[in-house]
Amino acid sequence: MRGLPLAARAYAGGVIALAIGVIATSSLTGLCWPRLAVLAALFVVTESSAATLTIKRARVSMSFAAGLAAVVLAGPVGATLIGVTAILTGRRDIGLVKRLFNAAQYALSGYAAGAVFQTLGGHPYRWGDANWTGQVLGPFIGALVTFVTVNLALLATVLLVSRQATWREILALGRLVFPGCLGFGMIGLLIAGIWPAAGPLSAVLVLMPVFIARWAFTQIVAQQRAHAATVAALCQAVETKDYYTRGHSERVAYGSVMIARQIGMRPDRINRLRYAGMLHDVGKLGVPTKVLQKPGRLTEEENAAVQLHPMRGEEIVRGIDFLDEALGGIMHHHERVDGTGYPMGLAGEEIPEFARILAVADTFDAMTSTRSYRPGLPAETAIEELRRFAGTQFDPVLVDAFLTALDRDGWVQAEPVPPPESDDVETTQQDHDDPSMPIGVEAGAP
Repeated sequence: MRGLPLAARAYAGGVIALAIGVIATSSLTGLCWPRLAVLAALFVVTESSAATLTIKRARVSMSFAAGLAAVVLAGPVGATLIGVTAILTGRRDIGLVKRLFNAAQYALSGYAAGAVFQTLGGHPYRWGDANWTGQVLGPFIGALVTFVTVNLALLATVLLVSRQATWREILALGRLVFPGCLGFGMIGLLIAGIWPAAGPLSAVLVLMPVFIARWAFTQIVAQQRAHAATVAALCQAVETKDYYTRGHSERVAYGSVMIARQIGMRPDRINRLRYAGMLHDVGKLGVPTKVLQKPGRLTEEENAAVQLHPMRGEEIVRGIDFLDEALGGIMHHHERVDGTGYPMGLAGEEIPEFARILAVADTFDAMTSTRSYRPGLPAETAIEELRRFAGTQFDPVLVDAFLTALDRDGWVQAEPVPPPESDDVETTQQDHDDPSMPIGVEAGAP
């Protein structure tokens, strides 16, 4: 726990002390120790093979199955003792205090789940019971929800007080993990159900599906990381076109997600919108650098090249399956609600929602960021511009949503960019995203 805030250390110590208190006041009489030994071995094996999550150093354990089996087969005290064995995990990446906290976390989860199971009238399940639905399944589901809720609540709190995650990250993590944990926990009912017939062999029989589930979970996380790496590589390629646009894509993604959450967008769409924000300018790779670096007015042909960059972007990433709805955002983020935008002149609701969201976040960051031809504008000035163009360039509902979220959450302001040390560094002399200084086009252009 070194390096953690005092509040996090105090919280961890409190959880550990509470678990010790529960064990110290519990009666150990009547427990079947050989059965507990088998369940403990299963718990330690599965806990040692926890699956990594997207939040740094956070994992989800497959040991929920053993913990829930203990609830049915050994009651609250037995489930508590099984949870304590988490201290014996084979993982080498955690220290003693973290092991103690994990053990306390599982012990308290097991005790609470066991108490709920008994309160709801549950008893050890045997195949062929006449009333297994009411006497086992119902109480077990109550115990399962309790076990998972208590466990994840304890984990979420330590992540928050140790500042390893925000509330939003915790909620996103919960939506991802909670259903999976319920599924792993249901395997505990299978263990308890076949135990009367198979005995300790029942634990071995369920190891295969448990580890298949773990493999599937880690594949999902690995896929998410591969997607993020792909997007990051493309963003880096885009930002090499202009020294001053470093971090622009990340900030546009951040602003777009702010809007999406404010309007209540589904989490799966928010994730795709984030990709759209990261890749919205990927089409600049197809715009000649000499056009981007031109300090004066553009010719009609040069302006057309700039206005084609959304279509170029869609062409570049069209084959990346996981982008899905993001493609529409990339292609149409320069459309205007009054129909005078590009590349297709769409208007109002014809413009994909992703594109209308990106337009707001993209423009705000462009105005507040330093460019080669001017310093970043104050946020107040950028806000006035958004309001001024709401209803013509931007969707007014989305502008309002952005400003509400901005007032609540603040903005990830771009860090000051020092002048490049070499004249060879590429810097854009005009910015197509900046309405405060629109690109000039030579007379005669339509």
